[in-house]
Amino acid sequence: MKKNTVLYILLVFLVLFNGFFLFNFLGEISSDKGNETKDPMRFVRQQLNLSASQIETFEIINKEHHQKMRGFNDDLRGLKDALFNNISENSLDEESVDSIVTLIGEKQKVKEMEIYDHFKSIQELCDAKQKEKFKKILKDAIRRGDGNRPPHPEGQKGQKGREGNGHRPPPPNDF
Repeated sequence: MKKNTVLYILLVFLVLFNGFFLFNFLGEISSDKGNETKDPMRFVRQQLNLSASQIETFEIINKEHHQKMRGFNDDLRGLKDALFNNISENSLDEESVDSIVTLIGEKQKVKEMEIYDHFKSIQELCDAKQKEKFKKILKDAIRRGDGNRPPHPEGQKGQKGREGNGHRPPPPNDF
């Protein structure tokens, strides 16, 4: 009987420990920390401390931007599908491939201009203090988009003194 009691106590302890672990592990996944990365504009809105009228305009600007971006992404997806659907055909001529790639590049350029215009319109919405904060947010976001690497203190790749000091070169751009 004593052997069973020890096993029951151990079993209850393990069940409680596993329950505690699962609760903490699953709780972190569904917390607000995960939602910040899903809605960066909420983060921007909070950081800039926008007024009620600014928030209203901000929401309109953001909604229009998302509609435009959805259109660009749909167009780009269609062009890329047209490009890669015929990849296995031997009779595909280089002119049609070149024209599709050119169209993709032009559409991507328009998309990038839309992103720039969107951030410019948000900046115009801000007062002087908010503009400085927004500039810092954009700078941080661009750095994170580049692989979250701060600039190397020794400057550009290939300068003297960089070899053999424990630093690895940056990965190649596969764009």
